[in-house]
Amino acid sequence: MPKFSANLGFLWPDRPLAARIEAAARAGFRAVELHWPYDLAPESVRDLCAGLGVELLGINTPPGDTGKGEFGLGAITGRESEFDAHFSQALDWGRRAGASAIHVMAGVVAPEQKASARATLISNLRRAAQAAPDMILLLEGLNPRDKPGYFYSTIGEKAGIIAETGAPNVRIMFDAYHVGVSEGDIFTRFALHQPLIDHVQIAAVPSRAEPDEGEVAYANLFRELDRLEYRGWVGCEYRPRGSTDEGLGWTRTLGVML
Repeated sequence: MPKFSANLGFLWPDRPLAARIEAAARAGFRAVELHWPYDLAPESVRDLCAGLGVELLGINTPPGDTGKGEFGLGAITGRESEFDAHFSQALDWGRRAGASAIHVMAGVVAPEQKASARATLISNLRRAAQAAPDMILLLEGLNPRDKPGYFYSTIGEKAGIIAETGAPNVRIMFDAYHVGVSEGDIFTRFALHQPLIDHVQIAAVPSRAEPDEGEVAYANLFRELDRLEYRGWVGCEYRPRGSTDEGLGWTRTLGVML
C-alpha cells in the first residue's frame, strides 16, 4: 500500500494552516504538502511538523496576481525576472521549513504564445534547477476544464520539457485527477512515464471529491502503484464533500492505512 500525505491546500479549509497540520497529524497522516504557505514563518512550520512527527513535502511557487487570472509565471515570456524572484522566495521558504520539493507553476498562456512560452519555461527551469540542486522541481499539468489556458495539461508535454531541460531534479507530479479529466487511461500513462514521476496526487474524477466515488477505481490504482514498485508519496488533494474528518471514511472503504 502506498504512503499518503495530506494536501492542506484543500483539506481542513475551515482553519488556519498551523491547525490544519495538527489536524492532519491527528488523522494519522505522516506527511503534508502545502500550496502557498508564505504568510507563516518557515521555522514555525518546520518546528511544528517536527514536533508532530510529520514530514513536509512540497510547496507551490507563488501564483502571481490571481485577480488578473495569473496562476504561476514559469512559462510567461517577458516576466522572467519576476519568476526568478518568486522561485527564490519559494526556495528560501522551503529550505528553511524543511520541504523537499517545489511545484513550479507554469501559468496561463494564450494559444498564440505557446511556442515562446515553452522556450521560456525551459530556460526558467534550467536556472531554477541549477539554483536548487537540493530540491525536486515538480511539473503538474492542469486540466483545461478547471483551468482554461493553463500552459500544459498532458503528461507528454511535461515529459518533453523535462527532456529538453536536461536537469535530473525536474520531475513530474502525476495528479491522477487532472490526468483523468484531461486524458484518461491513467494506469497506462503512469507506467509509461514512471521513470520521471516523483509524486502522485489523487481525487475523484470528475467531482474532485474524496477518492471513493467517480470514474477511477482508486483501490485498483493503489494496487498498480504497488505492482510497479512506486515508492513515493500519494498526496490527497481533493475537495471534501463535507467536513474533512468525516470524509476520511474513504480510507476504510478503500482499505487504506494512513
